[in-house]
Order: sequence, then structure tokens, then C-alpha cells
Amino acid sequence: MIIVESLKKTYETKIKKGFLKSEKRYVEAVRKLDMEIEKGQIVGLLGINGAGKTTSIKMLSTLLLPTAGKITVDGMDAVKDAMKVKQRINMVAGGERMIYWRLTGRENLWYFGQLYGMENKMLSERIDYLLNLVGIEEKKDVPVENYSKGMKQRLQIARGLINNPDYIFMDEPTLGLDSVISKELRAYVKNIARKEGKGILLTSHYMAEIEELCDYVYVLNHGEIIAQGTPKELAAVGMNKKILYLGIERGSAEISPIIDQACRAADHTAIVQNDTHEGTFIITSSLDLKGVISRTCIDHRLVINRLFEDEPKLEDAIIKLSKGA
Repeated sequence: MIIVESLKKTYETKIKKGFLKSEKRYVEAVRKLDMEIEKGQIVGLLGINGAGKTTSIKMLSTLLLPTAGKITVDGMDAVKDAMKVKQRINMVAGGERMIYWRLTGRENLWYFGQLYGMENKMLSERIDYLLNLVGIEEKKDVPVENYSKGMKQRLQIARGLINNPDYIFMDEPTLGLDSVISKELRAYVKNIARKEGKGILLTSHYMAEIEELCDYVYVLNHGEIIAQGTPKELAAVGMNKKILYLGIERGSAEISPIIDQACRAADHTAIVQNDTHEGTFIITSSLDLKGVISRTCIDHRLVINRLFEDEPKLEDAIIKLSKGA
């Protein structure tokens, strides 16, 4: 398990104050980060731009030294035992930044495997396995500059797995990819976590991706964790009111006041919008009115062809939380 306790990163910058004069200023990129990542679990780290996500991942992957706080990976200190920790972790970034275009796919994996000191026979077997896992075995001897964006990102995932790490940090891995390739990559990420038992930390601006993949989510704002929970728990923060969609068979003008009166009797703040021609209603209320609506329709012999509640959206919750709500 990875345990992060009170992690902090402060940068020193200089601001010009006239000719040949400058003033030191300190910027807190990460103020206080506490989190846990277990093997086989996909954990999301969310926040608007500048929240401190990338800085946090760089500290977790030992690329940056923290100013304060502690990171332990399976009981090892990530600062004091950095070389041992590096053997258990790896990182995958979005875009095309972490592979060499003039090398083939196989040559890229061989190069990075050598950096980890892997024995040749073991490395060769590992490369064959990973190329097959991410579906680019047929293109293994083609220079990466001839790969599509999707293939390059698959190769990046293979590179992130070359040392068979226990934990992988993924910083917007589907950035700039079309929906088809993104869906394939999400399937690879699920497979890595569920079948291979890898612990994954994922950052993304695509909320549907977080909702589909993550078991648990931390929300970072101005370098601090401001909320945490499952995607469903966090999404519920974004909804103060419930929105119901009701469809009545053979709708008519007489039905509207019946539904409106019943809803307002249960909640005087309820708002009922309707299209009598279609027999559809949108009901906004602070209460759950499904029971009230169902009884009203039964009492008036109205046939319901649909009645469902609008699902809360994680994106709305993140925006609300980031604004301090």
C-alpha cells in the first residue's frame, strides 16, 4: 500500500521589483496531501488546472522531493529508499512525451527495460507479453514516428509496465485521443488493476472516465484535499435538488394541474414543467416525489410510461467543491 501523509511542496520564485531588483516569493503547489492507494485499486485524483495534481504525481514517482510530509510504499520511505521504491512504481503521462519516436516499439521497451537493469532473457519475455497485452505486437518493429496517437499511448502504457511495477501513476493517459481509442485504453487500465493487481493513481479531466474506472476519488484544490469518497458519493454533492422525468400515456391538458397540485402539496417549492401534447413532465424538488407521483397517477387512472430520476453528475460536484461550496 502507498500511504501519503501531510505531503507538501513549496517552490521559491523571484518577482522583479524594478531595474536590477527582485523579491523572493514562495508558492505552495501542494499544501497538504493525505491519501492511500492499495494494490488492485484505481484511485482518482481530481481538481481544476493548478490544483497540484501533476506536482503530487511527480513527488509520488520520486521525480520531485517533497518540502515536507512522508510517502511510504509498502513500508519503504520514498525519499530515503528512493532506488528501491523506483523498482515498484512507474508513470504514464498523456500526450506523446515519454517515448522515443525514432526507435521502434520493441526498441523503446528494450531501452527502458535496460534502465531498470533487467536481465536480457527476462526482458525479452516481458516485452513480448506487453506488446501482446496492449495490442501492438504486429507493429513492434515499426518506428514509433509512424504510429497513430492511439498506438503511441498504448506503447506508453507498455513502457509504464516494463518493470512489472506494483503501482502506476497515470497523468491524463487519454489526453487528445478519440473516443474509440480512449475506450480501448480504459479497458487496458481496468485489466491492469483487476487482473494484474496493480494499484493505479489516475488524473483526468474526463469525468466519465473517472466514474467508469475509479473505486475511490480524492478532490484536490489549491494543493489540499477538500473532499474524498466514491464517485457516486462525490457526485451527490453537486445536486441540491432531485430532478424527476415523468411520462404519461395519452397526455392531455387536464393532467397538468393534477400533477402540479400533487407535487406542490408534498413540497411547496416544487417546480413542474410539462408538455401536454407529449404528456411529459420535468419535476424539480428537494424531496423524493416518486411515491407521491405514483399514487396520484394510480388514483386518477393515469398510465405511466416512464418515471426516472436524473443522475447526479461528478463534473458539477467538482466545480461546486472547487468554488468553495
